[in-house]
Amino acid sequence: MAKMWAGVTAGKTDPIADDFNSSLRFDRRMFRQDIAGCIAHAQMLASTGIIDPEEGELLTEGLAGILEDLESGKLPFDGSCEDIHMFVEQELTARIGETGKKLHTARSRNDQVALDLRMYLRTERDEISVLIRDLLQVLTDLAEAHKETIMPGYTHLQRAQPVSFGHYLMAYAMMLLRDLDRLKDWKKRANVSPIGCCALAGTTYPTDRQLEAELLGFDAVAPNSMDGVSDRDFVVELLGVLSMLMMHLSRLSEELILWSSWEFRFVSFSDAYTTGSSIMPQKRNADMAELVRGKTGRVYGELMALLTTLKGLPLAYNKDMQEDKEGVFDACDTVKMCLRILAPMLASMSVRKENMLRAAQQGFINATDLADYLTRKGLPFRSAYKLSGQLVALCMEKGTVLEELPLETYRQFSGLFENDLYEAIDLKTCMEKRTSEGGTSVASVEKQIAMVRKELSE
Repeated sequence: MAKMWAGVTAGKTDPIADDFNSSLRFDRRMFRQDIAGCIAHAQMLASTGIIDPEEGELLTEGLAGILEDLESGKLPFDGSCEDIHMFVEQELTARIGETGKKLHTARSRNDQVALDLRMYLRTERDEISVLIRDLLQVLTDLAEAHKETIMPGYTHLQRAQPVSFGHYLMAYAMMLLRDLDRLKDWKKRANVSPIGCCALAGTTYPTDRQLEAELLGFDAVAPNSMDGVSDRDFVVELLGVLSMLMMHLSRLSEELILWSSWEFRFVSFSDAYTTGSSIMPQKRNADMAELVRGKTGRVYGELMALLTTLKGLPLAYNKDMQEDKEGVFDACDTVKMCLRILAPMLASMSVRKENMLRAAQQGFINATDLADYLTRKGLPFRSAYKLSGQLVALCMEKGTVLEELPLETYRQFSGLFENDLYEAIDLKTCMEKRTSEGGTSVASVEKQIAMVRKELSE
């Protein structure tokens, strides 16, 4: 089959070169965007008088028919076509005749592919945002249910201070809120129409780029035609946002893997989201969380691959840019899959409150509160810190905890200790006293939950 770009060349290439050059196998997923762009282009051509109104209507009707047949599966993709743009134009010409050849007036595949990709990623961004919101809803519901569930908070993976499980979960909710905001901010720069930039220098036809942009839901048009066809910042930026999102999901997954281990036993997952071992019958593996953690590196890789591809390209369009799609398509697919599995997995999670409390009690995580108690009694903090450390060492030696150490023993270290000590170092009291904004008290966690729910409602 002769190529649509045949002219100065015979348009005949080696079959291996055809296969190497072709992008239809992956860019065909943009068929809806390509056809929508084609319809808007036909309407613009007709409205400016570049083609007759009747021809514009014929093009629009033909394109709508192609879309309907692709959606239904009636029309298969022709693997001999180089890309989705050539496929649509070829099919349109086969259906309506010579008028189909007028569709490509005042545009190039360079601005056409940039248009399709912006529109496609705009849709992907919307779908990912919805999935993040679903996960946020699960996190806030869990946080509400566990705003009084005591567990150890960690630094350096060592038990540090008492927090509620709800507070812990809300930390991840805050990360996801930032991810949502980044996706929202991304659209400000991505929602710019390149169509009408043509190959690189614009066109001699009296086009109306603003009209075409408005028809396709863009906020503006690319102000420089060379930049319009060669810009892939919007792809890199989206991959950066998705990489950060995956980093957050990976951190959460790491916690879930640890918490569900026998060493922690803080949570357990439904059989629907765990797997077993082919040889060890006792195993219940948190494979879904491990896969999320593993797939994070995959999304990072797509970001680095595109940055490397773009770093040495001269203006304007180069075929290297065909490498932008597979990576970002895979990244979007991966992120959506991870979000879809994490939300129901967390919703079905069982929380072992007693194990969390036991770990908190055994970690001396109220030692800071013991020092604060002495400080409030008038002892300088550094002296109180040293004395508290000595009491922790004594407890470790005797195999007990601070709450169970007799008052007489405390008074051997300092006469400042009184009966109110035990209330001051009770883990629930320790948690509830942290009333500073953003702290782990119940009231603070409730405020955080309300904030996230307000964001979700808007």
